[in-house]
Amino acid sequence: MRVLTGVLVTALALAVPAAAQDADRKVAGGGITVKGWQGSVDASAAKKGQTINDSKFEEKDGAIHIFAGSPSTYWNPANVATGDYTVSATFTEPKMSEGHPHPYGIFIGGTDLGEETPTYTYCVAYGNGDALVRGFSKGQVVNYFKRQPHAAVAKAAAGSPVTQTIAWSVKGDKAECSINGQVVASLPKADLVAEGKMASTDGIYGIRTAHNVDIIVKGFSKK
Repeated sequence: MRVLTGVLVTALALAVPAAAQDADRKVAGGGITVKGWQGSVDASAAKKGQTINDSKFEEKDGAIHIFAGSPSTYWNPANVATGDYTVSATFTEPKMSEGHPHPYGIFIGGTDLGEETPTYTYCVAYGNGDALVRGFSKGQVVNYFKRQPHAAVAKAAAGSPVTQTIAWSVKGDKAECSINGQVVASLPKADLVAEGKMASTDGIYGIRTAHNVDIIVKGFSKK
């Protein structure tokens, strides 16, 4: 599988074509109410006055419910993965976004989260069947696997539900992102851990979401 890498000079980590962009919403009753969890919005959203309290992050019936206003990152500082590990969760979007799909998934290797120069790498799925692996290195966006269709990623029509099980597995000299049980991106650690990229695949793991999307997260765990 071909893997593309590169640094983009932009602060927006979940970009869409300009014609398809929609303004970040403000979710009523926003904020994080799940004990131990924290979050931050992308720098581009913060510059427009958006905060993590413009989104809602809560727990209901044993699942995490996210109503995202801006592109956001959520984590619990106690959730640290080192060495060989697998982090996974099942994401359900109750109603696929109108207009264009909004992605969500899991990040690994998080450091300096909540600061102006975070580092982490995330794998996300889109409800139209696309996948993407991207990240931040000290606040700068890094592309590892460009957005593209993959047969493993579930699709749904606008307004219909869609469910994706997403996992990061780090073992030996390789890191792989799987969606619905199939590897969509296999990356040598040397492509992830390098100058201008990640310092290590060790670090905090958590949830990454685009703006203007509602998702339910179940089974978020590490092995």
